[in-house]
Amino acid sequence: MKKTAFIAIVGRPNVGKSTLLNAMLGEKVAIVSSKPQTTRNRITGILTQGEEQFVFLDTPGIFRPQNSLGDFMVKTANATMQDADAIVLVTDLGKDVSKVEEDVIAYAKRTEIPCILVLNKTDLYNATQVADAIMKYAALHNFHAVIPMCASKGDRIDAILKECRPFLHESEWFFPEDIATDQPERQMAAEIIREKVLRTTNKEIPHGVAVVIQKFTEDPKTGMVSIHAEIYCEKASHKGIILGKGGESLRRIGTYARQDLEGLLGTKVFLDLWVRVKENWRESLASVQNFGYKDD
Repeated sequence: MKKTAFIAIVGRPNVGKSTLLNAMLGEKVAIVSSKPQTTRNRITGILTQGEEQFVFLDTPGIFRPQNSLGDFMVKTANATMQDADAIVLVTDLGKDVSKVEEDVIAYAKRTEIPCILVLNKTDLYNATQVADAIMKYAALHNFHAVIPMCASKGDRIDAILKECRPFLHESEWFFPEDIATDQPERQMAAEIIREKVLRTTNKEIPHGVAVVIQKFTEDPKTGMVSIHAEIYCEKASHKGIILGKGGESLRRIGTYARQDLEGLLGTKVFLDLWVRVKENWRESLASVQNFGYKDD
């Protein structure tokens, strides 16, 4: 008897949602960095075990939007909760309860959708702080379960899956059993490149970066994949930082991205990167949509 469930992973930016998704799947399908607002689109992660298929929906962090890109990200997160059978609310257990958590809890109460609370980053806090966080959230809502954990270490994944199992219902699967995500390879390639930009540049740049894959071809004889990508930023000064002195930074971005892409695609990759400037693109709805951030 096949069963499935759609489970939304929600929370503030930079609390570890994508790290948790990757840990549950046992492989990387969502990019991660120390920068907030790394995830922009909804990422579908698929875990099939026996007759059970868990479909996890990783969402952009919920925050107060200040531009068209932010509007899209928050709308995506909110819409994902409406599509789900259950919610996993991820928090940094050492942070105070914010309006984001309050709004998710209010939604769970209003719709009676089951909600699991994950108190993440236990490695940064002591037992007393963990206990205080549990008491604080327990006073706000009758959660289906409360799970303290450290997503970056992958601990307590079995506990989360156990608590998600009651939400499974009899149904044909929506995805083949041998895939971990429904993201096209082109989209994953763009995200991997953007992740490397995030990890190699300073705090000023990341939110103004988008990556567009202009060409993605495979040589039928050698199997080598050639990818030509354009990295867009909002200011000429940002372009200089991404390029680095003598192009050093861009070469480093390309090296790191190519290593991940070859692991993803299982073949050699030729990666050609260019940096373009499109001023204030996040403010323009048309530009945001052109870069792939639009409703399906």
